[in-house]
This record gives sequence, structure tokens and C-alpha cells, in this order.
Amino acid sequence: MTAGAVSTPAGSAATAAERAPRIFPMPEFTLGDRLTPEQRDFLDEWGFIRFRDFADPSVVRELSDETEEIDRRIVAEGRESIFGVPLVIGKRGDGTRYVQRMVFTSLFGTKLSAFLRDPRFRGILEVAGHDYRIAERERDGLVLNHFRHEAGSAHQQLGWHTDSLRDVFYFEKPRRYLNVGFYLDDSPIAKGGLRVLPKTHEQPIRQMLLRKIHFVDFEPDADEFAIEARAGDLTIHDGRLWHRVAKSELTGDASRRRVMYLPLMNGPVKPKDENSPTPFYFRLRRFARG
Repeated sequence: MTAGAVSTPAGSAATAAERAPRIFPMPEFTLGDRLTPEQRDFLDEWGFIRFRDFADPSVVRELSDETEEIDRRIVAEGRESIFGVPLVIGKRGDGTRYVQRMVFTSLFGTKLSAFLRDPRFRGILEVAGHDYRIAERERDGLVLNHFRHEAGSAHQQLGWHTDSLRDVFYFEKPRRYLNVGFYLDDSPIAKGGLRVLPKTHEQPIRQMLLRKIHFVDFEPDADEFAIEARAGDLTIHDGRLWHRVAKSELTGDASRRRVMYLPLMNGPVKPKDENSPTPFYFRLRRFARG
């Protein structure tokens, strides 16, 4: 089955609960210095794309080790937020705490910071727009999501949402907002993971904001597709696209799924610091986990 054969019919006879999640038939794209015309067309048409083996296993191990060291450091310091953005903290079976949603992660690790200087990111910035930049100190910076399905986990899934909603709470017009995800762990369909409604990045603003109840709606959609990835893969999705994160069917260590998200921004530079206030939309995110 090719990507071109995918359709998203409205009012499908079978409900999502009556069938297994469908895996989107993604081509085996790899990323060079810039996106090829075919890759740009794919991203423009569907609202997302995946690149295989963006980083080799040795790089993945180095970044993984550094994120674990940062996690231990942040927990030991007793931090509950960074630059006004709340952290999501979970507990393991032995009662030890760990960070499940880490923000501004690259500011705490030299390897992560160097990773963001990979010249291939310039090709992604080129697609986003001539004035786009890597926003290490803006919004939430480099976000590390650590999903686990177990007692004590505070970050097991995310309800339906569009990333561009946050523009509204910053009193800005929703814009094209490319979110770049880098996988530290394999993400097969059994681990839950990313679910998308293809082509919804082209919907009117009203539908982008009101099609579903942001973060509160966890229900599968009859037209959704799962995006699978391997450790070292990189994905891009348009922030206007409706998507969610499904809960893993597995439990414990087998359910671990870590993805780093790098926001690309344009417009006025608005760096954050320790005196930055907590954005209002994080009150909504209290309902985003389950």
C-alpha cells in the first residue's frame, strides 16, 4: 500500500474501537542536507514525515545517557519547573522520582546542545521558512517526553490537540509550527505512540481549535493512523495537525518511550529565564495525562 492510497473518509462505518490501529504506510525517507522535492511535497500534503536513521546507535546511546544524567540532577535539585514551565514528575515502583516531561533540556547537556547544531537541521529550517530558528530558550525549548505505562507514571498518554493552540494563549495568530521529534527508543505500535489525522493541518482555524476538546479527548478516531518509529529516527509534524499520544499496551520498562521535540519558531525572539511566568495553557495540560 502506498501513501497515495491512504484516504480519510468521514463517518466510517467501523468505529475506531472495533479495529486495530492502522499504521501509516510511510516511505523509507532519509534526510540529507535538505529535504528533497518529493519529501517536501509529502510533508505539505500529509502534514507529517519520518526520516529513518537520522542518528546512528552510538549517538542515540550518548544522548540517552546524557538525558538520564540530567534527569537525576533535576530530581536531586528538587525542581518543579524550569523558566516557568512545570515539569511532569513520575514515580517508579521503588518510589524514586523521575522527570516525564523535561523542558529546555538542551540547556543542561553539552551533547544535546551540540546535537542541535547538526547542519541537517538547517535544511528543516529552510522548509519552515527563511526566518525560522531553533528555539532552545523559547516556549518550552527542547522537550523530552518520557512515556511509561505503570503505577506511578504521570505521563502515559496525551489527548487530542494541535500544537498551534498555544499561539492563542500567547495572544498570537495560530501559525505553521513545525515540531521535530527525535526518538531515543523504538516506538512500535504496541507502545502506543503518535496518532495523527492526516491532512488536518489544512483545516480552517475554527476546526483547528474546536474539532475536538483539546487534551481532554483521549478517544481513538475512526480516521486516525499510527506513526511507528525506531530509535534514531526523526519525524516532523505540522503544529496545526490534530494528533494524540496513545497509551502503551505494554507495562513497566517495556513501555518506555522517549522522544525529544525541538520547536522551530519565527517572529520576535522571546527568550525565557527563571523569572518567566507560567503560561495559562498549562492549566489545561493538567487534563492531558492519564
